[in-house]
Parts: sequence; structure tokens; C-alpha cells
Amino acid sequence: MSITGEMLIGASAARGAQGDIHGINPSTGETLQPAFGGGGAEEVERACALAAKAFDIYRETSQEQRATFLEAAAQAIMDIGDELVERAVAESGLPRGRIEGERGRTVGQLRLFASVVREGSFIEARVDPAQPERKPLPRPDVRQRHVGVGPVAVFGASNFPLAFSVAGGDTASALAAGCPVVVKGHSAHPGTSELVGRAIQSAVKKCGLPEGVFSLLLGSGSKVGAALVADPRIQAVGFTGSFAGGTALMKIAQNRPQPIPVYAEMSSINPVFLLPAAMAKRAEGIGKGFVGSLTMGAGQFCTNPGLILGVEGPELNAFLASATEALKGAAAQTMLTPGIFKAYEEGVSRLSTNNRVETVAEGLTGTGPNQGRAALFSTTAEHFAADHALQDEVFGSASLVIRCPDVETMLRLAESIEGQLTATIQMEPEDLELARKLVPVLERKVGRILVNGYPTGVEVNHAMVHGGPWPATSDGRTTSVGSLAIRRFLRPVAYQDFPDALLPEALKNGNPLGLWRRTDGELGRG
Repeated sequence: MSITGEMLIGASAARGAQGDIHGINPSTGETLQPAFGGGGAEEVERACALAAKAFDIYRETSQEQRATFLEAAAQAIMDIGDELVERAVAESGLPRGRIEGERGRTVGQLRLFASVVREGSFIEARVDPAQPERKPLPRPDVRQRHVGVGPVAVFGASNFPLAFSVAGGDTASALAAGCPVVVKGHSAHPGTSELVGRAIQSAVKKCGLPEGVFSLLLGSGSKVGAALVADPRIQAVGFTGSFAGGTALMKIAQNRPQPIPVYAEMSSINPVFLLPAAMAKRAEGIGKGFVGSLTMGAGQFCTNPGLILGVEGPELNAFLASATEALKGAAAQTMLTPGIFKAYEEGVSRLSTNNRVETVAEGLTGTGPNQGRAALFSTTAEHFAADHALQDEVFGSASLVIRCPDVETMLRLAESIEGQLTATIQMEPEDLELARKLVPVLERKVGRILVNGYPTGVEVNHAMVHGGPWPATSDGRTTSVGSLAIRRFLRPVAYQDFPDALLPEALKNGNPLGLWRRTDGELGRG
């Protein structure tokens, strides 16, 4: 499959005229070919018009049709073969193994949502039959199902060129919900985006769906993305990226004549709590494991452990000594883009020049362009509480240790921490009572709580929550990973006193789809 430098608008390909976009190999600084033409208002208009035209047809496709389409898209991505892996490696600087794993996750998400669509419980069908004899007033027949909200704008993420990009979780869950998708591809990996986009485009055609079910736009700067969110036909937004980018899109969405939801995953430092018994038994092991998590993928994960809280003393010193030893041997790693590398360097500089922060250890110095050097810092609980800027995310392999005088201070700081994607508790059975006090606090603060693990690595399954209170996400009631993500792009509709012939299949008498339905409050297949 050749890369042409074109955007994909429905069934057609188009070259934008709003400036050239090139992928750049961050490992070498090489400019990759071909040049991509950036889109503008004309391309946004065409893509959104096609998506709106497709919506009423696509949202009423059968469960089997939609599931087959998602599986066809997954297979088409796999069929690209090595060309996709090699281009993603070149555009991201990530190793081949990481990209191959991410490709597996991407197609796995599509197949997961195919199974969700076939199973059908996402429709949440409810039937309250009429009670004409009820006194003093008869009860009407009321039935409810969930339908897609409408065309969805999805923004590709910089740190996952496949799994959070053109065919990533936002796209998979929106398509599963019955919503056409217009993707704004990330300018850091335009070639990867085109390859995946063409795979989805081919699946749309193969399955006989309206061409507006999927489009892919590109554009440097913010104009295309802003125009997409402002378009009145777009009904929801999926975004993974910076806090500044997410809040800018939220502002546009809220200032529309019809405001729409923006599901933005934005910022998280993912605190790790080191409880006393765990530190007494395995401080050195925890320190080594922590560094492995911190430096994984150059720290460019949403769940990177950027904050550690422990009680001052010999056990915390042992943890720091172990982490220092591991970090000193950690090689500098190529970061995703020159811009991300620059932002990381600035974040590390802010910590290293803060006179209330101590530099504990640094990794090996980089030998090539855009290589981030891992860094570990520490400060006191008092200074952390007084300086809110110490909660700012540094996107990369940097973390800050908070030295607490006692466990009560650790609990108090937990209350002061902003919303996060994750929190981790390192504990032993002897720490159970302290953990009981900590967990209710963390339940208010984060979307996922781990015990004796490390937060990097987000399993794609039915129970996963990848979300959290502000500013981790714009809406802590949702998840962007796992089957529950489909709920972001659905809304309930009630049907009162409809004749059976006019009801949607999911609500007809006799339950022809064989769905689990809640009838008069009772769950069953009746």
C-alpha cells in the first residue's frame, strides 16, 4: 500500500492546499517523504457533511453488520504488514517490538468492540408495558434504548501512533456505538495515519456502508481541529493529549450554539504510595521496579509514575539508593517528537532549578537527537504542599519523591492531590489498616487503583477504567479504554405508546434480537 500524502474524505482521497506536513524521524532528524497537504475549511465541511448523511443509515445497521465491519477493519490493518510497522517506527522513534505490540492492541480493541456489539447489552433495552387498568390513571407503554449520539471527531494522540490514533480506542468505541467518525490525524505520524485510514476506508467499502462512516483529515496547527469541533454536525469529541489542547477544544465545544461533550484525557502524575511494612520488607525491589516503570517507553505514557510518597527513614533511603543505582544505568531514549523532547527538557529544568527540590539521580546522557535523560527528584512534604506547581506533569522519565515525616502526612497529602488516572499502593498485610484509610481518598481522586504493581500498561478489557477526575480527564464518569468506553457515544431515547411495527427491533414485542432486556424492572430475555 503506497503512501500518497492525501487525506481520506469518505471514499475519496484529497490533497490539502493549506501547507505541507512532513513526518520526522526523531531518532535521526530525517524529514520523511512524501509531503502531506494540510486540510482546511473545505475538507472539514465535506467530511462532516458525509458523516451527517451517513449517520441515520449507519446507526441502524444490524449488530452483525457493525461487528463484521469492525472485524474487517482490524483485518485490513493487519494485512498492511511490515509497511505499517516500519513507517510507525520511523515516525515515532519507538522500537519495532513496541509498535508490533501496539498494532496488536489496536486490532484487539476493534475485535473487542465487535464482540460488545454482537452481545448487545450496550443497547440497555428497557420495557415498561402499559397498564391500562391502573388507577387513578392508566400507565402508558414506555420503552427505552440507547442510540449513537451522532458524528464524532477523534484526535490522534502523539504517544500511541496506532492504539490511540486513527483506529484507536476512541474510533473503535464510536464506530461500535453507531457513530460515523472524522479523525484529525496527528501531524507527527501522517504516513502511519494514512495507512491505517486506508485500511478503514477499504473496510467501509467492503461492508457496503455509507462512505461518510469514516474520514481522515490532516492539518498543522489548530485550525482544522478547531473547525472540526465547531462544526454543528459533530456531536462529541474524543481527545488524548495535553491539558492545554484538551481545554482549548472544550472551550470551543461549550461556546457552540449547541454545546457538545469533549472526552479529553489530558494530564496525570499517577502517585505511588509506599506503605511502611512494604518498605521494610522490599524497599530495594520496589525501587528497581519503579525505575523500570518510570523509564518504559521513555516515560511517554499517560500512566507514568511521576510522584512517589513515602515516610522519611532508612527504608525510604534504601528505596532511593536502589532507584538511584537502577537509574544511573538507564539509557537515554528517543522521544516521540522534537517538540515533546523540548517540553521534557523544560520540565526537568524547572525541577532541577527549584531550590526546594533535590536532584537524586539521573540516567545516562543521550548520544543522539531528541533523547530524554531520565531523572529522579525529591522534596519534603511541606514544600510539596506549599508549591502547587510540583503537581504539574512532566511528560517523560522524570519523577518526584515526597519525603513525609509520618503516615498521617501521607494521608493528608493524598487529599491534596489533583485528579489522576491511577494511584498505586505498595503494601503488605501489616499495612492493611492504613490502606483502608487511603483507599476511600483515592477512590475520590483516581480512576484506577493498583496494589503492588506499577501503573504503566493499561489492559484492554471489560473492567478497565482509563479516566479520572479533573484534570486527568474532562469527565471522570467515563473511560477511554475498555468496553465501557462505548457509553461516551450513546444516549437514551424513550418510545411511548408506539405500535409494534414502528418500534426499533431492540424493543419489539417478542424480543426478536434475543437481547437481555429489563422488563418491568426484571432483567431477562423476555
